[in-house]
Amino acid sequence: MAHTYEGGIPAQVYLGTLLVALCFHPISVGGVDPVLNGIPTSSLPAAALKQEVALENGATTLNHSMAMVQRMEGLLAQGNGSDVALRVQTVNTDEVKVIQAHTLVLSLQSEVFEELLLSHNTSTLVLREPADCAAVFDKFIRYLYCGDISVRLDQAIPLHKLASKYRVWSLQQGLSQYMTGHLSSDSPTGHVVGWYQYAMQIGDANLRDSCLQYLSWNLSSVLQSGEWGSISDDLLLSLMQRSDLILQSELELYEALEAWIGQNQPAGLTVENALRQVRYGMIPPQHLFRLQKQSPVMLKYYESIRDLLFLAFQFHSASPVQLAKYFDVNCSIFTPRNYLSPSWGSPWVINNPTRDDRSFSFQTQLGPSGSDASKRVTWNALFSPRWLPLSVRSAYTNEMQATRTDGGRPRIIVTPATSSPDFAGVSFQKTVIVTARQGGKMVVRHVYNFHQSTEEAGDFLVEADLHRRASEYLIDSSLYLHVVVKPLYHSLIVARK
Repeated sequence: MAHTYEGGIPAQVYLGTLLVALCFHPISVGGVDPVLNGIPTSSLPAAALKQEVALENGATTLNHSMAMVQRMEGLLAQGNGSDVALRVQTVNTDEVKVIQAHTLVLSLQSEVFEELLLSHNTSTLVLREPADCAAVFDKFIRYLYCGDISVRLDQAIPLHKLASKYRVWSLQQGLSQYMTGHLSSDSPTGHVVGWYQYAMQIGDANLRDSCLQYLSWNLSSVLQSGEWGSISDDLLLSLMQRSDLILQSELELYEALEAWIGQNQPAGLTVENALRQVRYGMIPPQHLFRLQKQSPVMLKYYESIRDLLFLAFQFHSASPVQLAKYFDVNCSIFTPRNYLSPSWGSPWVINNPTRDDRSFSFQTQLGPSGSDASKRVTWNALFSPRWLPLSVRSAYTNEMQATRTDGGRPRIIVTPATSSPDFAGVSFQKTVIVTARQGGKMVVRHVYNFHQSTEEAGDFLVEADLHRRASEYLIDSSLYLHVVVKPLYHSLIVARK
């Protein structure tokens, strides 16, 4: 049943007339606007006059939309013409917030509100909301009137809950995009883990994957933050299984896992599953010996991971060629992640990356095996802001000069400076990490992986505009890279069963 005012005028008609008046009421400069019932219009900026491309009939568009938004905001703030009171009760408390609103506006913006208002024959609508949603309910209602909203990191989830509950799809989509774009924003206690868990609850795959990628690419900084201790069992295991984690070393990951176990005291099965995701072959044997004697977690769960530790020690004591005859060395325990320590790569800062070609050399250890740790491979890296693919340019010289072309785009190539018989059974996967400043801190902007059989990343910076000083890929006009080389061993001979 429609709400009515004295005299039997339907509320929808009354509000419809009011909104029409708001749309077409002339804007006064100074004085008092009668529609706003006493709000001085001198406090409102003059309406924008927008001349667009002339139409065929010579018409000009007059754009007074900003003034309209301000009038709607004033209508909500003053409660003029309100025909429904929203009584927002905070669940499990005595707190109540009352908002004077208008049936027509609520019904136009939310089909849920439309259904609720049609099914109630009183002028008060009681709504029960959890504390976090009740705290931002006035912001939510203001969005329905004005179409804009200011959001803090801690308000994103409760606002998203309200937008989903009342089916305000534009706000829901906008908040999802806000969260995806603000993963790197600085917050006292962290927010990405909470957003990931919320995305899992509501089934938002895009937000979930964005959060997981951010945590994976910035894991080294996450491990040092208070946010690490708050991650769930499932998120921990999801991270531990990934090969694209960016961190200093596998030892750093083990020590962080031990701290997480000590803080959360999870079930024994969870601890065992997590410990079995550690890539012990990537930890030097001297550190493995120390962990066996000094790590409380390893001492307690030694039997659960003894087979992995035994395999890791075998891996470090024998040559990879011998090991590959009897073991599958393609499994995860022998696969490096993206380690930032000097043994696995080097940072590279390129000043003014649009200016000319650059090259530099660095060394990595041949492989993670104990027999290869003392062997070094020298790598040459070349960056060019404009050059042709390998398939259409001549072989470059020892000075790494590429064929320049104005039609090219940024490219990077990484090749070994020498060859060696020690390379047998090893392939090298190259990864280039691009770091940028977002939300006031340094974060990984993008990761480019080279196919094992190629020397360059075909999609390197394909979407970046390095000519813009404000490019999200640059820091003070410089390109911050970190080149990682991951040796992968291959099974040479299949062992007889």
